Amino acid sequence: MAFLQVIEPGLQTTIQDTGRVDAQRFGFPASGSVDRAATRLANLLVGNAEGTAVLEFPLVGPTLEFERSTFIALTGARFKAELNHALIPMNQCLQVQAGDILKIGPVEKGRIGYLAIAGGIQTAPVLGSQSTTIRLHLGGFHGRALEAGDLIPIKKQTVLTSFYHRRAQAQRLPNQDEIIKIRLIKGPQWQWFDHLNQQRLFQGTFKVTNQADRMGYRLGGTKLQVPKKNLLSTATVRGALQIPQNGEPIVLMADRQTTGGYPVIAVIATIDLGYFAQCQAGQKIQFELITLEQARQALDQLRQELDQFEQTVLAGKYRPPYGISRVASQRISRMLEE
Repeated sequence: MAFLQVIEPGLQTTIQDTGRVDAQRFGFPASGSVDRAATRLANLLVGNAEGTAVLEFPLVGPTLEFERSTFIALTGARFKAELNHALIPMNQCLQVQAGDILKIGPVEKGRIGYLAIAGGIQTAPVLGSQSTTIRLHLGGFHGRALEAGDLIPIKKQTVLTSFYHRRAQAQRLPNQDEIIKIRLIKGPQWQWFDHLNQQRLFQGTFKVTNQADRMGYRLGGTKLQVPKKNLLSTATVRGALQIPQNGEPIVLMADRQTTGGYPVIAVIATIDLGYFAQCQAGQKIQFELITLEQARQALDQLRQELDQFEQTVLAGKYRPPYGISRVASQRISRMLEE
């Protein structure tokens, strides 16, 4: 087993995968990465399965030393990253050698970054997932954010076929100086709100506050009037806009509680949830209403694009320059022909 040594932990670096969705019925938060598309892309770039665990880090990334050779990819928000003091690109597969030091500095655009490592992080799953839920001290690495001196188990990987072709376009990130649009679908308590407050949701401007973490993002700006009805606790979903008594929406995220008692006026369409998660404090937002069918079509389009990229990556092994294994096979082929 090889290890990744944490020199500097970053702001709150955790191990995340697709989450323990099946454990929600027992009251455990699903957790998992907040930007699913960025996580899948990172894993595609290094040849991992979609649900492989990665490192997730907001605002300031970690500094890491690799004990063994492997391949890595950085996706999500745009960070200043250096490998042995040399700047490296994001959204690209890179080879690292034993003793190399990766320093991921402060974010330049967006909020949350991801580091995928070929073969994945080798911590033990809890309730079917390696994801970290800090407030329950569950999963990941001892149920907490990484700390200086931690040794994270990884696989040694010296060969990855044609990693030269494993690169992708940068994903869409919010512009801090612009008002961005986020698509919503009607929530289960949509009809509880009168027409005036329904209009206010789409005509007003909201702002991400400093109260934003993996549990939820509180929004300031426009306030909505809470209906005078009692709601029994009900199941929650990612992206739900809960409206508490003060009228300021809370968008539920990956570490949300499994049930909640605030009315949900709307839910962020999955296609925009990762984009929304990349908003920093102060980001201004306006909402747009779409239908459930439109949300499905948009998500299907994104999945098709990622599927097509996966096929492009796989096809790259037939184009020079080849990886180590392809070079060897070419030499053997020539020897046999002679």
